[in-house]
Amino acid sequence: MSALSEGVTQILIPVAALVGIGFALLQWFLVSKVKVSSSNDSSNGYQQEKLIEAADEEEEGVDNLEVSIKCAEIQHAISVGATSFLFTEYRYLGIFMAVFGAIIFIFLGSVRGFSTKSEPCTYNQGNTCKPALANAFFSTIAFLLGALTSVLSGFLGMKIATYANARTTMEARKGVGKAFITAFRSGAVMGFLLAANGLLVLYVSINLFKLYYGDDWEGLYESITGYGLGGSSMALFGRVGGGIYTKAADVGADLVGKVERNIPEDDPRNPAVIADNVGDNVGDIAGMGSDLFGSYAESSCAALFVASISSFGISHDFTAMSYPLIISSMGIVVCLITTLFATDLFEIKNVSEIEPSLKRQLLISTVLMTAGIAIVSFFALPSNFTLFDFGSQKEVKNWHLFFCVAIGLWGGLVIGYTTEYYTSNAYSPVQDVADSCRTGAATNVIFGLALGYKSVIIPIFAIAIAIYVSFSLAAMYGIAVAALGMLSTIATGLAIDAYGPISDNAGGIAEMAGMSHKIRERTDALDAAGNTTAAIGKGFAIGSAALVSLALFGAYVSRAGIKAVDLLTPKVFIGLIVGAMLPYWFSAMTMKSVGSAALKMVEEVRRQFNTIPGLMEGRGKPDYANCVKISTDASLKEMIPPGALVMLTPLIAGTFFGVETLAGVLAGSLVSGVQVAISASNTGGAWDNAKKYIEAGANEHAKSLGPKGSDCHKAAVIGDTIGDPLKDTSGPSLNILIKLMAVESLVFAPFFAAHGGLLFKLI
Repeated sequence: MSALSEGVTQILIPVAALVGIGFALLQWFLVSKVKVSSSNDSSNGYQQEKLIEAADEEEEGVDNLEVSIKCAEIQHAISVGATSFLFTEYRYLGIFMAVFGAIIFIFLGSVRGFSTKSEPCTYNQGNTCKPALANAFFSTIAFLLGALTSVLSGFLGMKIATYANARTTMEARKGVGKAFITAFRSGAVMGFLLAANGLLVLYVSINLFKLYYGDDWEGLYESITGYGLGGSSMALFGRVGGGIYTKAADVGADLVGKVERNIPEDDPRNPAVIADNVGDNVGDIAGMGSDLFGSYAESSCAALFVASISSFGISHDFTAMSYPLIISSMGIVVCLITTLFATDLFEIKNVSEIEPSLKRQLLISTVLMTAGIAIVSFFALPSNFTLFDFGSQKEVKNWHLFFCVAIGLWGGLVIGYTTEYYTSNAYSPVQDVADSCRTGAATNVIFGLALGYKSVIIPIFAIAIAIYVSFSLAAMYGIAVAALGMLSTIATGLAIDAYGPISDNAGGIAEMAGMSHKIRERTDALDAAGNTTAAIGKGFAIGSAALVSLALFGAYVSRAGIKAVDLLTPKVFIGLIVGAMLPYWFSAMTMKSVGSAALKMVEEVRRQFNTIPGLMEGRGKPDYANCVKISTDASLKEMIPPGALVMLTPLIAGTFFGVETLAGVLAGSLVSGVQVAISASNTGGAWDNAKKYIEAGANEHAKSLGPKGSDCHKAAVIGDTIGDPLKDTSGPSLNILIKLMAVESLVFAPFFAAHGGLLFKLI
């Protein structure tokens, strides 16, 4: 038995979650201390927030009360736009949740003809388990809980981001260090709320389900897998819908504003500028929050399911069974300490210190978490135990699991740093892409694509090594906890990731409010570092998705009763080749959706510039609302086909072609999807930072390519606009595709095993 008693475990997990929530609220309070006052806006009937600083805190005699009030108005417009879009999206998703919840219940309930009689356990031979109808009901409840938690994670992230963007702008008047702390603390609010809420809801769900299931842990943890399905299904629509929204606005704003009209980024004369800033929050914040929550939920569910059919579950060792949850609890504590290094222990004094500080967060959290994993592995696990290994039980020691989690954790760091090397303009790959702009957009595109393909090599080797070591030590459970290791510092990872869009918005607000060039330089420096950290966050998400989906694949194969996945079997091979095609089909859908929406946006922005008198001179006012409407309508309409492709593929493959063909589909989509996702994200990130490298003109090489508006710069902007849907829509959504199909297959595995393969049965 474990050194840690069940009673202590039952206290430690919720306490860690509550500490995380408390720390998030503390960070929110500290951000809110940027002084505000309110005034009633009777014309609209709402209380409008005014960010008005005391006179002694104003930036050196440049900005005045009028500029401060303008910041508040812009912040309000962004917040209203983002909230309105998410509420509209959630209405659609509410219908989806109800329909898909009913499908889960009907499919799983029909496995035993909606019988209410207990039945023999699948794995724990000689014992009786709860009826299939109970599993159907509780899987549906878990699905709804996961979906609601995912939606909440995204929504809370968006609210704090829109709350903090103008505050970051105001703090930039006092120096880059103050602005950095405000943006980072705001990101930490999202990171800790998501990590703590995900852990707490999962812990409470397990304990509530246990009231019914009692000693039937096999059924309990099988039904809990619905939690991961709910989280990822919401993440898919959030990522795709938000990605289409933000990139339609971004491409429209850039192509007309920068290339055709030669006006700066985020210029208030650009009609698409508010939609662009709203998009940062609904795509990069709410979408990423739901995405990483989905990864966390699925890796936890995969590990719990495999453990439930191993010695932990059979001997009812609750502490050992809760090992994934205790790892997450330790992660919250470690991330809390790590955050203090950025906000309290080290002060940012100049621009060059921003990126090293963010990278230091990754390293500190990884080193501290390694020690934390060792402590958890020693106290929470017995010294010897057995784990399920495709029909047999594998002998494992507690230090084996320490290495599994640790290799996932350090593999994530390798992926993060590799991503940074290929997407940061401090290194030669991005500088080479920028240099290629000398001969036009075509060579820029060629160099960018080559960079993306090359950037796949090291992450794939890192994932491959993590898979081999963890599987050798602890079978499929080892891979599941390796994925959890990569996500154990999710609070820090999300803080770094959310920091980027907040800084981007802050720069936009500074430009639109007419603040001085010095302020814009500071926010641009924050944004450039945020661009790289966003790419690092995407790298983590894709790497963890590969491990998570492989662990879920193993759990699916076990639950479906497949003895071996033989690639030479025609049933499996046709699934494999179709599965490998799916990421390309999905990417085609999302890319075309962004292109169609951007086309409408470009036409609307051109129309306004041509028909609104005095718009270019600054006398006329653009119609921001119309551009927001174009992005909203396009994203809500266009997110449905890609979502349907992902959600329906496992159901069709499993029902009509059987469990073996579906296994092939999952393997093919995993192998293909990871490569496409990494290359797409890094290509887009590199093009974006190549453009920023030219704009900043920080060294002689960059100055020779500039300034803004030069032919080189225009070529870089075209590369950036091509890369926008790659890095913010298709690339990030692909990691959800491979996870979601795997977890959906696991949830429906009992139905596919009992009734699947209709087509082959008829033939």
